[in-house]
Amino acid sequence: MSKKASSAEARLLRRNMTEEERYLWRYLRAKRFEGFKFRRQEPIGPFIVDFVCFEHKLIIELDGGYHIKTKDYDKSRSLWLESQGFKVIRYWNDTVHEKRDQLLESIQHHLEDLKKTDK
Repeated sequence: MSKKASSAEARLLRRNMTEEERYLWRYLRAKRFEGFKFRRQEPIGPFIVDFVCFEHKLIIELDGGYHIKTKDYDKSRSLWLESQGFKVIRYWNDTVHEKRDQLLESIQHHLEDLKKTDK
């Protein structure tokens, strides 16, 4: 896994975010979410992650239906990111619309837990 994801690929993904990614980004951007700074479609090693808070090394991935077919790839990707010190949390796209409050609460709990361990 030596290939690095390119900034050009990340820019293209930022311009073509899914509806669910755009929706969640409204809550995460510009430190709107409890003051935590997130970046979107960010290259990390050979991958481009949906959202990342570098301060607490938290990665948020939104998965659409096609991820059912890529479970093994997603697992190896998560394992590599975790080996780099990140915590990876995944949510299905429908959670963004159908259970938004629970989704945001879950993200907040993960950040609070990571904040405690960072001290």
